Amino acid sequence: MSKDPYSVLGVSKTAGEAEIKSAYRKLARKYHPDVNKDNEEASNKFKEAATAYEILGDKEKRKKYDNNEIDADGKPTGFGAGGFGGGQGGSPFGQGGFNYSSTGGDSGFDFSSIFGDDLSSIFGGGGFQGFGGGRTKTRPRKGQDISYTMRVSFLDAANGDEKTISLNNRNINVKIPAGTVDGQTLRLKGLGYEGTGGGPNGDVLITIKVDKHPYFTADSLNILLELPITMKEAILGAKITVPTISGKVAVNIPPYTSSGEKLRLKGKGINSKTSQGDQIITLKIVSPKTKNKELEEVLAKSADESVRSN
Repeated sequence: MSKDPYSVLGVSKTAGEAEIKSAYRKLARKYHPDVNKDNEEASNKFKEAATAYEILGDKEKRKKYDNNEIDADGKPTGFGAGGFGGGQGGSPFGQGGFNYSSTGGDSGFDFSSIFGDDLSSIFGGGGFQGFGGGRTKTRPRKGQDISYTMRVSFLDAANGDEKTISLNNRNINVKIPAGTVDGQTLRLKGLGYEGTGGGPNGDVLITIKVDKHPYFTADSLNILLELPITMKEAILGAKITVPTISGKVAVNIPPYTSSGEKLRLKGKGINSKTSQGDQIITLKIVSPKTKNKELEEVLAKSADESVRSN
């Protein structure tokens, strides 16, 4: 006589259908003969789990077992109403007991009803061979995706670039769109692992890590830059050269500029397919690092000017 099905599956008598199915799936994966070649102990445990699930996975059979109308093999105990489903010898599995055929015919156990589309991923891409010699039909399944992390410079991410990486013993060209941000994922369709049963190939998912720049930051399509200027440049005005993501340009600093004022360079930001950003410069007045007596005298003689409200 078989073992108590609740003990075999490791569940309590109050376990729900989902818990019972989950427990069976775990045991079937662990002890299936396809992954335990020539292992008699694993084969026996697989049979025990299948027999236990045949009882507990069926509401009527489970009820009869709980009422002691059938035993752990599904045979009438003599205490019930004569068993269920008949068959010669009163076996619920037909003559000769349980049939482990994977084809799931009238007397077979249909594994696909439990595993569904997971069948080929659990036991290999081509289905699995059951004890009855049949094979399940392999349903079309998409191939597995491949994940990859790529580091790029700030300027390459802002301006766009093309990189070549090596995956699965082949070189793949990756186009990085202008304006790519840190953490963005690029999907390369059909370049992952091959599908099974005629299913499509998986994809390559590339997560972009963007390095920080010494002085540029991005705000959507705009490029931000904090530009230090001297007190002389701020008061008298000046024409100075500043960097942009596409090269250096000359800008005019208006006379009597205050720290924190902004200059906008139109079209000098990120150029996407649909729009063009600007570069926004925030001016920052920097005092001299060394003592300047002449400057002090000039400032001392200048008229006081209030810049704060009382």
